[in-house]
Amino acid sequence: MTEATERRGSSIRQAVDFGALVAFLAAYAFMRFVLKQDSTEAMLHSTWVLVGASAIALAVGWIVERRLAPLPLLTGGFALLFGVLTLVFHDPKLLQIKITVQNALLAAVLLGSLPLRKYPFKYLLGEALKITDAGWRGLTLRYGLYFAVVAVVNELVRNPAVVEATLQALNRPPADPYDVWMAFRGGLWMASAAFGIWQVFFIMKHMIRDDEPAEPVSPDTGL
Repeated sequence: MTEATERRGSSIRQAVDFGALVAFLAAYAFMRFVLKQDSTEAMLHSTWVLVGASAIALAVGWIVERRLAPLPLLTGGFALLFGVLTLVFHDPKLLQIKITVQNALLAAVLLGSLPLRKYPFKYLLGEALKITDAGWRGLTLRYGLYFAVVAVVNELVRNPAVVEATLQALNRPPADPYDVWMAFRGGLWMASAAFGIWQVFFIMKHMIRDDEPAEPVSPDTGL
């Protein structure tokens, strides 16, 4: 497979991955604000969209690349697992927990690898990205801390009591906790994209030779 083909396949898979999240957010907005559904029902119905789109994203990833990349496989697998659990038990809180569990696991793996000097990103991207060991260590630390912060913030945002107290402190009117969490999920997607772009400058600083600048690596695959 040529480099151009690999990049095209990766771009297709990333578009489908993020399409799954867009479909999920759009489905919730449609159910909630067009059909005027209760937020719990809107979450459950949009979860069907997420599960279906996640399955499609994994299938497309396999078709265009003949492999399942580790991070999309992990996040897609979590989306399917927690999505199905949400539908089986009719409890949207299970889908919210997915963000915490997924990011806490990634943070533990990345931060736990630092004392061992075994950097997971080096094994995943080492053939495509030539940077110094200090660069790998820095990327591992940055992404590990990012995932840890996301896990903590998600626990706060999905807590109705915290949401209510925060809105009161800001003198804002009450809001449905699921609406707030879905807004956070959309914002997290944009924050992850910005974080990935920010890392390109760090990568360029630690490049061993004059390689082409790396594509932004978003810590949120969109699922």
